[in-house]
Amino acid sequence: MDEAQITRELSFKAVRSSGAGGQHVNKTSSKVELYFDIEASEGFLEEEKSRLLKKLSTRLTKDHLLILQSEESRSQHKNKALVVARFFELLRENIKKPKPRKKTRPSKSAKLKRLKAKKINAEKKARRNNPLK
Repeated sequence: MDEAQITRELSFKAVRSSGAGGQHVNKTSSKVELYFDIEASEGFLEEEKSRLLKKLSTRLTKDHLLILQSEESRSQHKNKALVVARFFELLRENIKKPKPRKKTRPSKSAKLKRLKAKKINAEKKARRNNPLK
């Protein structure tokens, strides 16, 4: 992952923030939206791209655009820094290779313990039956 290349490929849009804020919110565009096209990016290896597309599939638009937004601060610059930090954290989190799962089997004592618990439970439930039937 080439962060410098990815940073150059980011596109931003400043829009008016929602919510309370008085007159200030009506005249400033402090909310920042970050747009990033994963498929068109040259900052990733093909393997990394496919992993990101798979893991972030629920967050992507139909055009494979990733859109993040921040309106936490009243400052556009702070919001831009926050959204970029969140973006790179999201990428680092989802680009990792998953650890291969090691197949394990329950030990003999664990199997016996489980069967013993099942037997006790079955006896408990059997005692609840009406003895006259």
